[in-house]
Amino acid sequence: MGEILLIRHGETAWSASRRHTSYTDLELTPDGERQARALATALAGRDLVRVLASPRRRALRTADLADLRIDATDEDLAEWNYGEYEGRTTADIHETDPGWNIWTDGCPGGESPAQVGERLDRVLARITPLLDAGTVALVGHAHSLRVLGARWIGLPPAAGGLLRLDTATLSLLGHEHGRQVILRWNQPVPPPPATAPDRAARH
Repeated sequence: MGEILLIRHGETAWSASRRHTSYTDLELTPDGERQARALATALAGRDLVRVLASPRRRALRTADLADLRIDATDEDLAEWNYGEYEGRTTADIHETDPGWNIWTDGCPGGESPAQVGERLDRVLARITPLLDAGTVALVGHAHSLRVLGARWIGLPPAAGGLLRLDTATLSLLGHEHGRQVILRWNQPVPPPPATAPDRAARH
């Protein structure tokens, strides 16, 4: 039985400033591109039976720089629709709505937790049969992949709030004794040697 490899896209200007980004189609920052290239080393030699990606540019560019061949894009892998809260930070939102919690309240003019859960359930339903042939990779976004992780282990979408996910990290879903489990979560990828600081030159 194969596994599900989750890849969050590299850094964007809005992810760096913690601004909610769903339908705004941002490019990666230079740091985000370096993160994505580092993923290529971590993924080298891994046999993947299928690679699916969100159609947003930040996910597609990450896959490209990570040397992944995308088999298809899937709108169900897009980020949580933040509606009126697009481009705002949680701290900013709390100034006018101090009790707001995306994991329980959703977003005005956007999606509820249940709606996000439904579409990530569709992704899982489509890819689960493919696991008989090997590992499937999904390239996407923080909140939607967190919901997917929660749904894989049978928890409600709100449980994704307990699964922090940083940019350009790898997570792995699989099985243990017939149960669906999280094998690895939010694993950072070391930068390629060329980008490491030259400590020998510092005295």
